[in-house]
Amino acid sequence: MKKWLKALIALLILAVPLAACSQKPAVKKQAEVIQTPHKGTQFLMGTVVTLSVYNKGKAKAVDDGFARVKALAAKVTVNQKGSQVDAVNQAAGKKPVQVSADVFRLIQYAKRYSQRSEGAFDLAIGPVTSLWHIGFPDARKPSQAEINAVLPLVHYQDVELNAAKRTVYLKKKGMQLDLGGIAKGYIADEVVKVFKKDGVNTAIIDLGGNIFVMGHSPKATNRPWTVGIQDPKKPRGTAIGSVPAVNITVVTSGIYERNLIVAGHNYSHLMNPRTGYPFENNLMGVSIVTKKSVDGDALSTATFDKGLRGGMAFIEKQKDAQAIFITKDKKVYISSGLKNKFQLFKDSGYQMATLK
Repeated sequence: MKKWLKALIALLILAVPLAACSQKPAVKKQAEVIQTPHKGTQFLMGTVVTLSVYNKGKAKAVDDGFARVKALAAKVTVNQKGSQVDAVNQAAGKKPVQVSADVFRLIQYAKRYSQRSEGAFDLAIGPVTSLWHIGFPDARKPSQAEINAVLPLVHYQDVELNAAKRTVYLKKKGMQLDLGGIAKGYIADEVVKVFKKDGVNTAIIDLGGNIFVMGHSPKATNRPWTVGIQDPKKPRGTAIGSVPAVNITVVTSGIYERNLIVAGHNYSHLMNPRTGYPFENNLMGVSIVTKKSVDGDALSTATFDKGLRGGMAFIEKQKDAQAIFITKDKKVYISSGLKNKFQLFKDSGYQMATLK
């Protein structure tokens, strides 16, 4: 046999194992995307929760998502039988209480944001919110004496966490945790984890104003979702504009959600931890756009507290977070990362504006 032929055969033999080694590992096939989703709606945590899954054959993921919402809500909802947060509140000033890993992680997030916002968001706001109880049939405006009596209890520094023992201790008798400003965001992120585990990559999670969109819109390949920004003067679901979103959450806080009118004055449910009264500034609503809903939830409350200028300065310092501010004079301001992304609807009745 000629030398050149032997060499060619040797090369071909060598090439076979090399080609086999160079083959990429099999990629797990994603479920087919469908136009009409597997969908469920339930009233939970005092709000309407809607889960929509756009992957074919993944209807069970919706049930799994609701199961996770219910399990977590039962642990963190105040004044609910068996609530771990209630157990912590009842033991205030007496002893530490051991909680589940889920609840401990949520309280850790809440304390971290209390520190990060310098108390604009305070997880120990419970004594104030329970006084006003806005959003419930027994809502009322408390006296100044009542407010003065509980303000010293609103102090996130007095929430003591022990990671090794997974315990939470409120140092003063009468202290109360209220995680309403962060719990829905945390739970939305947990539903995302459930969906991913179930093989879902295209979905909408809506926890009453906490929106998380997974993947791309099923309407076209690689097309982002379009998420509406709530009009603070209109019923929920009425938008003034929109932002494109892929694996992004949009969380809104505003004076439209729950309120109390006393002697012609409109008090919102968003409480100022420093004064014991609802926030009073030039804002009607703040929408946070970020990657994790727990971040968006806490940031929306903390940003609302700071007003337009302070809130904008605060957001511009945050990593991976943008904001849309809507003021009482119907003007809209956006943070730098949303330029050329946020679209204001022409018939919204609002105007774009910039800070000077």
